[in-house]
Amino acid sequence: MKIKEVQKMETIGRNDACWCGSGKKYKKCHCQFDEKLKELQQEGHIIPSHDMIKTPEQIEKIKESGKINIAVLDYVAEHICAGISTEQIDLWVYEQTTHRGGIPAPLNYEGFPKSVCTSVNDQVCHGIPSADVILKDGDIINVDVSTIYKGYYSDSSRMFCIGEVSPEKKRLVEVTKQAIEEGLKQVRPWGHLGDMGQAINDYATANGYTVVREIGGHGVGLEFHEDPWVSFVSKKGTEMLMVPGMIFTIEPMINMGKADIFVDAENDWTIYTDDGMPSAQWEIQVLITEDGYEILSW
Repeated sequence: MKIKEVQKMETIGRNDACWCGSGKKYKKCHCQFDEKLKELQQEGHIIPSHDMIKTPEQIEKIKESGKINIAVLDYVAEHICAGISTEQIDLWVYEQTTHRGGIPAPLNYEGFPKSVCTSVNDQVCHGIPSADVILKDGDIINVDVSTIYKGYYSDSSRMFCIGEVSPEKKRLVEVTKQAIEEGLKQVRPWGHLGDMGQAINDYATANGYTVVREIGGHGVGLEFHEDPWVSFVSKKGTEMLMVPGMIFTIEPMINMGKADIFVDAENDWTIYTDDGMPSAQWEIQVLITEDGYEILSW
């Protein structure tokens, strides 16, 4: 894939229209950018393909989607409490998203039956809302909201502590959130995804937790799930370069016990910790800019 991308760069004439769709001549737009990518690739770095780089126009539309996503999660935060079902959360998400002109991205995505993922306690991710799952005092829950607005995608999730939560669960939730902050310290243009991944992993393990290996973040914006794959068990100086215009999620899943997980055999969606210990996850959607990053949804 990367070799083909270099060949594509070489065939664009300097006076041709740039591949990004800006309408500018290539030499006035992404020519120097592509030359830098090619040099870095020749040095052995993994570079993104052009379709992972969002244009300014696309970025603005993705930001609009992100505003809806944030508003929906804010609504959930104001209303979630003990005694409600996760089915009620699903109804809130559907109503609040569509009221704002959006579409819940999870609904019917590869057969997923609901508008949101609600993962309680030992559910790592992809929990399916149900009228039979009633939140109770002491639960922790991840609510993962994703929005399509005018064809553009946003994606983020938050953890909620229901009522009086044990100190152990509360600490897991807080450490998981702080792990993202530690990862963000390593997010910069022309750095490696592995820089961020190791920072998150180091922080989690230093606090006595484990990081799920099999599931990670992903590109998002023009589709629900795009390249690159974002690992949180990676090493500094490895993985794809983060370059301006890339948009991806940072969403480590951190377990109180062991990192091993399994998929629910009945619904083939919900993922649980193998040892039954609690898991926590926060998710943000990040844009790489020329001088740092911007969080588009949280």
